[in-house]
Amino acid sequence: MSARRSFSQAVLIFTGAAFGGLLSGHIWPSVSSASAAARHARTITAEKFQMVDSSGKQRGLMRVTENGMAVLSLNDAAGIDRAELRVGRDGSAGLGFFDSKGSKVAIFGEAADGRTGVRLFGKDGKQTAAFGSTASGESALTLYDPNSGRARAGLGVAIKGEPALILLDQSGADRAELSLRSDGRPGLALTNGQGKIIAGLPELETSSGSNQ
Repeated sequence: MSARRSFSQAVLIFTGAAFGGLLSGHIWPSVSSASAAARHARTITAEKFQMVDSSGKQRGLMRVTENGMAVLSLNDAAGIDRAELRVGRDGSAGLGFFDSKGSKVAIFGEAADGRTGVRLFGKDGKQTAAFGSTASGESALTLYDPNSGRARAGLGVAIKGEPALILLDQSGADRAELSLRSDGRPGLALTNGQGKIIAGLPELETSSGSNQ
């Protein structure tokens, strides 16, 4: 049972918002639309740089936030934030894209602990897919229900090269797993949604009591 659970842990390692804190907040405070300075300089030193179009409307903003995050954001002609590049004080980095309503479309990032990943979003900014890997070598692809936002399927490879496919129900409970052990032996497990195996191939080697 412990080996089976290790597969689930590897597959769903990116089910949560691995980079949510990095690029989740992309609403910027209003900035004055004063005309850009006409003076040319080889080097400009400032805490914030605003890029405007010919009408004085903001189209980009580069700054360092109070918490030490370096940020570059680009806006469309309507002033909507459509792309952001962020680098945190801890070395984490992320690139995000947003639709015309400001909802997330795609996020690419690296966390301070070495995790890297891609998150894709559908209607109204709901996450639909995520792919990620860890510094230790685990990797996983997770697909989400576009309506509820819950993980419904995961495909992953654990540290020892053990692949696994899992399917989850509407509540997010693990209901079916197909996996291969490091020695090549395949396994199939069906559960009742509460962690109890109700059917499986091959027969579990541990006692039934330890599988409850």
